[in-house]
Amino acid sequence: MTRITHTLEVWGDFACFSRPELKVERFSYPCPTPSAARGIFDAIYVKPTEFRWQIVSIELLTFPTYIALRRFEVKEKISTYTVSTWMTRRTVPEPLWADREPAPRGSDEKGRTLRQTMALRDVRYRLHAQIRPWASAANRQAAYDAQFRRRAAQGKCLYQPYLGCREFAAFFTLVTEPSAPPRPVPVTMDLGYMLYDVFDLSKPGRPTDTAAISLFDARIRSGTLDVPEFDSIDVLKAADASC
Repeated sequence: MTRITHTLEVWGDFACFSRPELKVERFSYPCPTPSAARGIFDAIYVKPTEFRWQIVSIELLTFPTYIALRRFEVKEKISTYTVSTWMTRRTVPEPLWADREPAPRGSDEKGRTLRQTMALRDVRYRLHAQIRPWASAANRQAAYDAQFRRRAAQGKCLYQPYLGCREFAAFFTLVTEPSAPPRPVPVTMDLGYMLYDVFDLSKPGRPTDTAAISLFDARIRSGTLDVPEFDSIDVLKAADASC
């Protein structure tokens, strides 16, 4: 099967690809994780029951530069059951309030919390990925590739791509000559174990799927992070005893 590697150049004012081992405060990796890169491609074109995106490599076109931010984050999340009652009009929609009034009796508790964030600023990357159809859609590879190229070339997306956090919007353009300037910055870094993805990419996704964390030993060489295949032994899955 002939696979086409699609290339996007993405950029934005801010980015934050949080390291999972730092749970309370947000500290960004110096480059996108494969799952964050996959999310950008998903924002442009995705059919979860028919194919998945395999990230091939990530190129850094600017040196990682950090900026310290403090952001308020809400401490609650809306359940899917609650949303379903809103959709069927069984209950009236009610937002999550950052400052709840009134607060619980005898408490000044708020619905928000202040978080320190070490984010990246003025970022630009070149992302390379391939469409991997599931067995039931293997004969539609060429159609998927053509559809993605049309959408990306016209700047179309299902929702605004983002760089780690939804408030950090990502802008993109389709690259037809991946070797064209600018070249990756001359930086070499060993990042240790990096988050690969939070879902099991070996099978089509379903809304009821639970998180399935995977990791890999990430190394940036001359400004390029090569991403192993998800099925590779270099990717540690949640089922692995060593993970």
